[in-house]
Amino acid sequence: MRTQGSVVRRADQSEPITHDEWLLANRGDTEWAHADPWRVLRIQSEFVEGFGTLAEIGPAISVFGSARTSRKDPLYGAAVQIGKGLAEAGFATVTGGGPGIMEAANKGALQAGGVSVGLGIELPFEQGLNKYVSLGINFRYFFARKVMFLKYSQGFIVMPGGFGTFDEVFEALTLVQTRKVRSFPIVLFGSAFWSGMLDWLRSEMLDQGYISAPDLDMFVVVDDPQEAVRIVTTPPIAPVPDASAQMS
Repeated sequence: MRTQGSVVRRADQSEPITHDEWLLANRGDTEWAHADPWRVLRIQSEFVEGFGTLAEIGPAISVFGSARTSRKDPLYGAAVQIGKGLAEAGFATVTGGGPGIMEAANKGALQAGGVSVGLGIELPFEQGLNKYVSLGINFRYFFARKVMFLKYSQGFIVMPGGFGTFDEVFEALTLVQTRKVRSFPIVLFGSAFWSGMLDWLRSEMLDQGYISAPDLDMFVVVDDPQEAVRIVTTPPIAPVPDASAQMS
């Protein structure tokens, strides 16, 4: 089964190309000049639907992490506890709506009586929103979906994951660094997983001047689900680094 926006396709109804791939394709003919302007209306509809659906979910935290994490993995249990803790603190839990870590966080939120949000994305291999999502939207375009995560979340908890997880955390860090967003806590969960990356940030990026020392204060690393929840739900939130120190 595949989802394309709000459409579900199975078996011979599945299409071989996603809307993102079609939009970004560099086709040799000029057909795009006639089709792409109309596609803007579909993109606009995703923003309108997202804004309208999420406007009243209340304070929310996004939880990111691998879709491949098994239900037997301790990280799955930790994500359940995080979703539960966010619900008990009065925050909605927002995930990508898929399996693994996302499912676990949605499960914890739903079982604790909280708002459990899933922002799905059309992928060739994705199976749709997990069963613990109480409020879900399927997006065709990654960029529209990313706006919803950032607009309606007051912080991120980032658990171990792959390229998609790293894309999300570094985009958030870039927006904080450039002051596109303010007062935005970012928690990296699992010191054993993140330690290699942190060593590289210090030994390569910081030492060679690609980032400044205050950039490493834009996030914290924890191993306790309750501590992760406390950091993203309890003011005051860590200040945004001085933007003048970031320019090179």
